[in-house]
Amino acid sequence: MSLFQRIKNLVSKPAPPMPEKSILTIGPGDVCEVSLVTYQVVGRTQNRQRNAIVLTLQDGTAIRYLAIEDRERTLFALYQPIDGRLDSFEEVPTTLELDDRAYHMEEHYSGIIQSSGKTPFQQGGEQYVWQYVSDDRMLLRIEWQDGRFMLYEGESVLPADVRVLRGG
Repeated sequence: MSLFQRIKNLVSKPAPPMPEKSILTIGPGDVCEVSLVTYQVVGRTQNRQRNAIVLTLQDGTAIRYLAIEDRERTLFALYQPIDGRLDSFEEVPTTLELDDRAYHMEEHYSGIIQSSGKTPFQQGGEQYVWQYVSDDRMLLRIEWQDGRFMLYEGESVLPADVRVLRGG
């Protein structure tokens, strides 16, 4: 090593440390824990307009979806896919009944999403979302994109029950 190279190395600033991953920045390949269950993150969709993220989580063969919305507080909901279909995204009802449980529409929105990894919708684009809640606080989520519906049933998760174990 030349003398000039040694002096340059002494004078130059060290590289800044990499910031730790948070639940809002993790993506495919990372590992997180939700309600004491460890999952590998295999996919991620993000709606930047809403500051909303949905992580596709895998534990063995089980697939779950962690919906995260960063508002005044960070809100979490853990969903699992359910079978079902609707005829048209223009005629989504305000009240749905599934397994003797009535769900009432809480919110409806649309926006452009970006996706990476293994997700229900492999490409980004405009997505419509309907969110429902039942009287016993169970959640229902319906997504529509490119002519395809996905239905999910789940429940809210406390922020203290969600943590990043290993970021890539």
